[in-house]
Amino acid sequence: MKVGRACGKVILLGEHAVVYGVPAIAVGIDRGARARATPMTAGPSRLHIRGWNIDVSEQESGSDLARGFRALLDTVRASALALSPMAVDVEADLPPGAGLGCSAAVGVAIARAIDPQAPEAALQERAMAWERVFHGNPSGVDTAVAARGGCIFFRRGASIEPVPILGGTLHLCIGHTGTASSTRSMVEGVAQLRSRNPELVEKSFQAVRSLVQSARVAMLAGDRFSLGRLMDLNQTALSSLVISTPDIDRLCAVARSTGALGAKLTGAGGGGSVVALVPSPAVAHAVVAAWKSDGFDGFATSVEQEARARMLESETAP
Repeated sequence: MKVGRACGKVILLGEHAVVYGVPAIAVGIDRGARARATPMTAGPSRLHIRGWNIDVSEQESGSDLARGFRALLDTVRASALALSPMAVDVEADLPPGAGLGCSAAVGVAIARAIDPQAPEAALQERAMAWERVFHGNPSGVDTAVAARGGCIFFRRGASIEPVPILGGTLHLCIGHTGTASSTRSMVEGVAQLRSRNPELVEKSFQAVRSLVQSARVAMLAGDRFSLGRLMDLNQTALSSLVISTPDIDRLCAVARSTGALGAKLTGAGGGGSVVALVPSPAVAHAVVAAWKSDGFDGFATSVEQEARARMLESETAP
């Protein structure tokens, strides 16, 4: 049996614009997915996702999960790797449709369990084949973070650049609206808005580009206060794309009033989740408690670049 693990993600700045070549900054979180691949003697490979009551064969045609699984396996086969039938068992501790990279984490975990020695680029390529089934035109940032962990500066079509986490651990809170969101639908909605009002969308994207670049400088300086303020401004830019919701706005407002340095939606919007940057674990606890008293769910997480990378490496050994 071979085991693979992958991170979930939050985008600190840059979602939606990243689809059009604008940079984004994203981090891996300590919730994600784990996969176990066991060789079978015969038959098509099978995928089981615990907790979701899902069990599919790669030969099924009516299920997106089956099609995604087959697309991933076909990409592995195209690399000339001799691949025997596999039974793949997956556990995910991220809600789907929450903007936390659940599908990418599952895809990377499956790819890593099937071929633990695969280089990072191959893992991402295989997981992207899986992602395209669900999201149509994904930027690739989710799979990059799922495979690498830590913090990255991502630009579509360019080399991924690690961003050092200076100034100590990055403390975050993740709040969930309770409403799932479709990345495909939200990306298509922004594309339609761009077609109807290109000047508005381009202005928003240029603002996001500037914010991402400034956030990178703030992170390299260990300046959490400025990073939080830039996240707030990114939320304003995203709201102009009509992808925020009253629940997202409420989660952001509650986080800020409880001591967060900044808060914004993360992922596609239209529901899903919010990420808040906080100065300490104590404030993280207070923010999560405030969300829960307001009827939302949430959790605290922290990011340390090198520790995350080592954890991923240590858990991929067969």
